[in-house]
Amino acid sequence: MIYLSILAGLLLLLAGGEFLVRGAVAVAKRLGVSPLLIGLTLVGFGTSTPELMASVQAALQGSSGIAVGNVVGSNIANILLILGLAAAIIPVPVDRGALRRDGFVAVAAAVLATAFCLIGSFDRIVGGVFVLLLAGYIYWAYRTEQVEIAATGHAQHADGAATIPSTGLLPGVLMALGGLAAIIFGADLLVGGAIVLAERVGVSDEVIGLTLVAVGTSLPELVTSVMAALRRQPELAFGNIIGSNIYNVFGILGVTALVKPIPAPPQIAAFDTWVMVAVTLLLILFAVTSSRIKRWEGLVMLALYAAYLGVQTSPFLRGAIGLTLPAAG
Repeated sequence: MIYLSILAGLLLLLAGGEFLVRGAVAVAKRLGVSPLLIGLTLVGFGTSTPELMASVQAALQGSSGIAVGNVVGSNIANILLILGLAAAIIPVPVDRGALRRDGFVAVAAAVLATAFCLIGSFDRIVGGVFVLLLAGYIYWAYRTEQVEIAATGHAQHADGAATIPSTGLLPGVLMALGGLAAIIFGADLLVGGAIVLAERVGVSDEVIGLTLVAVGTSLPELVTSVMAALRRQPELAFGNIIGSNIYNVFGILGVTALVKPIPAPPQIAAFDTWVMVAVTLLLILFAVTSSRIKRWEGLVMLALYAAYLGVQTSPFLRGAIGLTLPAAG
């Protein structure tokens, strides 16, 4: 029943996120909102909703390990697993303009998350600052991409909205509400099952949050990026991953802290946030050297993620690097 709860929660999160995005975009189009603004806000928020609800639900249940680990683990998985897999299929081009803007913000988000983990908590003031930083990033991206549209006739963030078909206003509202309900119920099933699983197998909430919950809630990004690579449209993958990582830190940690302040697990502060900063810098390094993520670089990312999972799931490896994680409970 524990595994069924986790599986059902993941499926509801995936389906709910898809319906929420489609419904919200349909309503926005009917109300005359520009595709660029839809791409920057509704699509970005919508695809991050599974992570948001999982972290909020975990915080409300007192599991800061899952709440924070979900965000940190998702960002690590987004770069090493998802972008690495996409690049291994076909080299991923990098837009220089987007890299200068979004790459800088992604590194800043990772560093700020690490700093507040070291301080020891994410309180409501931190949450409010993170949400304001996300709003500032969205405004900045919107303004710079308006300039790009005027110069080139297209924008980076509008692609996600353009691929979603329009429906009527009422069907769009019902679709969005149904998706939101599925996400809320799915998050409850996933987090509840994950906490019980951690207790049963004797590992910490942090490990479950960093691995199972993080990868599970990142499945929309995984599917999107891999399908883009298989369809020979890999240019979509880089922007999706960078944008998702920014939303994860500023949006998910920010909103979660506003709903309920959460302590930063010492184990995550001591190791995993540093991994998040390191892999973000590694991604920027790969991107600037040749304006693309090459196949061999994608394979390196996948190997690094396998090593990271090995450290998380092996008490021997954790001990070898001096990292001690407490058991569940």
